[in-house]
Parts: sequence; structure tokens; C-alpha cells
Amino acid sequence: MTPLPTAAAAIAAIIIAIVFLTQLPSPYALGGSATTVAVSYGSATTVCSLLAGQPTTQIQCWRNGQFLPSIFPSTVSFDYIAGGLNIVCAVRSGGYSLLCWDIPSLTSKRLYNGSSTTLTSLTIGDNQICALTNGSSGNVNCWRGHSYSTNSHNGSSNFRSISSGLGFSCGVVENINRVVCWGSANTDIIASEIESEFGNISMANIFVGGRHACGMNSSGVVICKGNNNNGQLNVPDHFSYEYNALALGANHTCAIRRLNHTVVCWGGNGEFSSNLIGNISFESIVAGLDFTCGLVTADFSVICWGPGWPNSLYPAGVGLPLQRTLPGPCVRSTCECGIYPESQTLCSGNGNICGPCDVENLLPPASPPTQPPGPLPSPPPLVGPSPPSKGLRRVLLAFAIVGSIGSFAGICTIIYCLWTGVCFGKKKIHNSVQPTITGNNAPQQSNSNPPSRSSTLRRQGSRFMRRQRSGTSSIHAERAEEFLFQDLAAATNNFSLENKIGAGSFGVVYRGKLLDGREVAIKRSETGLRTKKFQEKESAFESELAFLSRLHHKHLVRLVGFCEERDERLLVYDYMKNGENNGAPMSVVDYAVPAIMAGELTKILDPRVGPPELNEAEAVELVAYTAMHCVNLEGKDRPTMTDIVANLARALVLCDDSYGSISSGPISIVSE
Repeated sequence: MTPLPTAAAAIAAIIIAIVFLTQLPSPYALGGSATTVAVSYGSATTVCSLLAGQPTTQIQCWRNGQFLPSIFPSTVSFDYIAGGLNIVCAVRSGGYSLLCWDIPSLTSKRLYNGSSTTLTSLTIGDNQICALTNGSSGNVNCWRGHSYSTNSHNGSSNFRSISSGLGFSCGVVENINRVVCWGSANTDIIASEIESEFGNISMANIFVGGRHACGMNSSGVVICKGNNNNGQLNVPDHFSYEYNALALGANHTCAIRRLNHTVVCWGGNGEFSSNLIGNISFESIVAGLDFTCGLVTADFSVICWGPGWPNSLYPAGVGLPLQRTLPGPCVRSTCECGIYPESQTLCSGNGNICGPCDVENLLPPASPPTQPPGPLPSPPPLVGPSPPSKGLRRVLLAFAIVGSIGSFAGICTIIYCLWTGVCFGKKKIHNSVQPTITGNNAPQQSNSNPPSRSSTLRRQGSRFMRRQRSGTSSIHAERAEEFLFQDLAAATNNFSLENKIGAGSFGVVYRGKLLDGREVAIKRSETGLRTKKFQEKESAFESELAFLSRLHHKHLVRLVGFCEERDERLLVYDYMKNGENNGAPMSVVDYAVPAIMAGELTKILDPRVGPPELNEAEAVELVAYTAMHCVNLEGKDRPTMTDIVANLARALVLCDDSYGSISSGPISIVSE
């Protein structure tokens, strides 16, 4: 049956033709882009963050081993904070005001105060402070350094993402998804070279460091351009969308993995060792010149590491003496991607923290770069598509229409055959026993014996049904899903006693509901100082994960995934309610298959329909055998869709033909 593949190919072609980019967080660049953690370098190493659990979102700072004096107003709330060379800036809640503090002198200054236009993104380099606004045109504002000029960039004024580094800034222009860079007289050459190297690559965002820049293209692959003297462009091998945030220093690059939120760094002459951070999960990261700081997911503490970190003042890889830090701004607006766990506690009832959008969102396709200003007649070629593009769209549209019609017709045929023949075999059963039906050779209209061609149908049908395929269905092709501890905690109401459904030597089992609605059973190992023989429990966890992630059996609950963060070890299973002990069949297939194997088809037919006629008996039996083999436990013992459709079509012919034509035609079996 070809319509289904045709429809799938047409739909796939249409999807590929759409340019889509993932919704990613604001970039974390040198000195830090808009986030809740900021670092300032220069005369003193300073780390600041937004304090969690307070009625007003205040700023807390650590500088050279000591807390800064209370220079930040305690009655004002802030949404974002960023730092650079001897400076820390923060955007007030609502985005209407930007305040900056000079670190050496601890003096403050307001750089922006708008009543109608709000700031949506903030980035700081060494001498540049830039921000995006919600304005409809010209949405870039820069203070200090070299301001952005639309005249020098062919009118490109609206940006999706910006980032600042050492003396220059870059941004991704909306609609065309191209990188544009600008800088001062000393760094404009560097900016031009990086912009030229990115060329026409369609980018989702951009992150700027010392003399290099990195970003994610429309396929989610990290691309770095610029100076590579210290290996900062040598991105490790990775798959699409493996990373969801970057932080660039003067000569190094760090990234957060999307799945487990661990951090990997490269460049810096190999001095950024991962031994200090290990398997720690981070909410966000921000970079100084030669060190990186991150917000830890487990306890919302801030740790820093790198060759430039002052270990004499505070050891690297250890949480700074700061109180809990917000993982994101507290807002009162609606969150498109859900609410972050514990938002009410972290925001002290003043709004919620929006959860990260970890799915790929479709964005408008990138249009060609705008042409340089010229005579008015030049735009017409951009109004309509060229003839090849128009023809391609017509072909794709034709494929989509034909494929959809064919797919719909095929589905209707299958439903019609099943409904008019016999209404069973709709569910997959856990039974791999082959049929052993025998019957009479003489056709008869009976309620207890199978039709006349029972033996012929069994021999011919079973011969093709037992066709061998490569591989086995008992081994899952997919890997077990890896979950975040915070997601599992939210699913079980923070592992409350109300959700507890059992306990064992490994730990306690809780019933939970994931964000996508799935009901699961979560087995959590014992943790803490009271846990004995930790190595034995670790071995049990790894063994169960290794076997159950590959094993599939009708008597085993399916392993959905796992969580392994620091000392936490959790296994996630499908939730299954307790069954009854009366021995009754659990599903229609448990009832129907034994009857088919015993040749007692009349037991499972709807008595309201009546017994099949002579010209319908063989069709009923053919459909029954086909359905029985479709629910074999082993995938290699199941027929292909082509074989199923061929048998159903043959059954329909048997119902319509006369008795004489039934006994003279063989079963139609289409082999692969």
C-alpha cells in the first residue's frame, strides 16, 4: 500500500521547507548578558545575584571575599542583572529603568528611564552597555563604547539577540537571521571579520567573547568564528540542540547541556578542568575574562571556577557565601512554557518564574537579506517567488493533496474491512503462541466449527506470518529518558507522603504525574548520611537501569527513564494499577486469541449480527488469523502493513464474490 508512505514523504518535505528556530534563553556572554547572576572584573573580582524568597527582589554581592555594603535600595525590585569591567547594572522590575554601579567607588547612575518603551534584554562587555527594547523599530540602545548605526548596516535595525564582548558587539537581525557586528575604531576590524565569517548562515542567537563569537544556527548546532589562538573555536562534537546556553570569556567558551544541565568548557589552553564541577547541574552560567560562574540547580547557590578565579580568597568549585539566588525573574504575566517549580516560594508570592521553553518553536521563515538602498524599481523581484520556487511549491502541494487522499482512503478501507467482518483484534496482546486450528474440509454453516478452508488458511497464513525480520522487539531501540530531579520532585508534590505507594530495599516508590500528563511510578533511593552501603545501592541502580532500559516483557512494568544528579538516584516506571485476582481476561485480546486458536470463532462474534454466510465465513477467518498474528509479542513474528492490507482486501473480495469463486482463489500475500 503506497499512499501512506507518499503522504509521509509529502508532509516531511513540507516541514523541511519551513525554516524553524528554537526558542533559547538570552545569551550569556563576556561579563554576562541579562540573567540573575553577574560577574564584574577589573580592579576587583565581584559576583552579584538576585536574592530569592524576598518580598522585593534585591541584589546581593560578594567582592574579594567580603559582602559589599548595602548600596542597593532594598525597596526596589529588579528583573535582570549583568556585569562587565568594574561595573554592575540591573534592570528594574517592569523594564522601565536601568541603574548601574561603579564597583571601585560604589557610586550609582541611572542610564535609562523610559515610560513607554521597556528593556527586554541587557548585555555588558568591557566598555559597552547595550540593551534591546520592545520598540517596533530601532530596538537597540547602547551606552558607552560605539553605538550601533543602521546606516552602516543597510538599514538592519531590529534584533532578536545581542551580545557584547571586548570592545565590540554582535546581534542577530530579525527576519533574515543574519549576524551583524559593530565596535569602536580599535575593534571594528575584528567585528567586521566575525560578521564576514558568519556570512549568510542562518543563526538563532549570538554570544560574544574576547575576539571570538559563537551561536546556534537554525539546526541547533553551535558555530564559532573569530580568533582561535587558545582553542576557543574548537567546539566538541555534538548533536543538534545538545546545548541551550553559552558563556564566552576572553579565550574560552562554556556551554550548558540541554538534557542534564551539566557544563562543558573548551579553549583557554585547556586550563578549564571539568573535575571541579563534575556532574553538577546548572540553571545558567556567566563568564568573566578567564573564569566562569554558574547557578546550581540543586540549591540555587553560585559557584565559580577557572584559572583566573582568585582561589586565595575563595576556593573554586565551592558555593559562594551568598543566599539562595533566583533562577529567573519573577513576573506576573502568563508563562508560555509553564511555571518553574517552587515559584511561589522563590518569589515570596510576588509573581512566578517562567519555566524554560525546551522545545523547538516554529518561527517565520528567514527572508532574503534586504538589498542596499537604490532606485524604487529594484524591489519588484522580491515581491513574488521565482518560477522554480513556484513550481516546487506546486509539486509539493500536489504531493500533499494526493498523499492525503490516498492515506484517508487506505484508513477507511481498513476500518470498513474490520467493522463489516469482525470487531476484534484491535489491541495488541502479549501472546506469541502460533495457531493450531484444524477443521473440516466440507463447507458448512455451523456455529461451532470453523469454515471449510481453515487448514488451508492456517498453513498459508502462518507461513508468511512467521517470516523472520532483522532484530528483535524484546530490545528497545530507544534509550531510557533522562529526567531532571526538579521535574520528578514537582511530579510527586515534592515526594509527599500522600504520593507514597510502596517501599523496598532500594528506596521508596511514589506515584507521580509528569508535565506531559503521563502517570508514572518513581522509585527514589535513600540518600543522606543515614544511607548504608552506598556502593551496593549504586550497583543495584546501575544494574536495574542497564537491564530494564533494554528489556521488554509482558510481565514487567516498562522502565520510562531515570534521574542521576549528585547523590540522587531515581528510576521512573509506567504506573500500573493493581489488577483483580479472579482470573478474568484483562483485555479483549486475552479473550479472543484463545478462541481463534481453538477454532471457536463463533464465541467471539457479536451474536446480534448473526452467523456469517457461506461467502463470508472464510473472510472472517482470514481477518481473525491476520489480527491474531498482528498482536504477537515478538516484532519479527508480526506482518508488515503491506501484508495486512493485502489480506484485508482479499477478505473483502471473499465477502463480495460467490461461493464458487471463493474456493478457487488463493490468499493474496504480498511479501516484502
